[in-house]
Amino acid sequence: MKNILLINGHSADKSLSQAMLAAYKQQVESQGHSIHVIELGKLKFDPLLHQGYGVIQELEPDLVDAQKWILWANHIAWFFPVWWTGFPALLKGFIDRCFLPGFAFRYHKKDPLWDKLLSKRSSDVIYTSGTPVWLHKLMGNPLKNMFKAVFGFCGLKPLRILAFGGVRELSPQQVEAILLKTKVFAKSIKG
Repeated sequence: MKNILLINGHSADKSLSQAMLAAYKQQVESQGHSIHVIELGKLKFDPLLHQGYGVIQELEPDLVDAQKWILWANHIAWFFPVWWTGFPALLKGFIDRCFLPGFAFRYHKKDPLWDKLLSKRSSDVIYTSGTPVWLHKLMGNPLKNMFKAVFGFCGLKPLRILAFGGVRELSPQQVEAILLKTKVFAKSIKG
């Protein structure tokens, strides 16, 4: 069985991202996995990396806890909406502040390579978009490429992505279909 960390990158209390997280959670709990949830909208932290990585700013207690949960996890699932072909600023700030040198990666001193400190962990990305998914593909999948680059740099793989486009106005039946697909996607996690 796996330790699975679920991260909701949507800032609103109630959202389709939250509902998808709940559906995913229900499925993986039924398979016997251990679960922990982080709701980024409820954390207290400054999402800005004020000095870049040249001066690492002190982590707030919520980020210290988040790093502990990231290390605990064998598998991390991310849930969020796509805004302007990327993830919300809150999620970007969380990654900037948590995935630090010495925690997520470590550069070598005598060559251009680095150590991937979060290796042996897998990751799922489940997102929604107001635009159709085919439009993201037409634009070269900027979000997918960004996640593959960031997570690959830190060692998180394999990376599986489940995307739902055209979600601006959904009927209750369409929402249920999305939640069912999310459960089916979660079901394929192996212990």
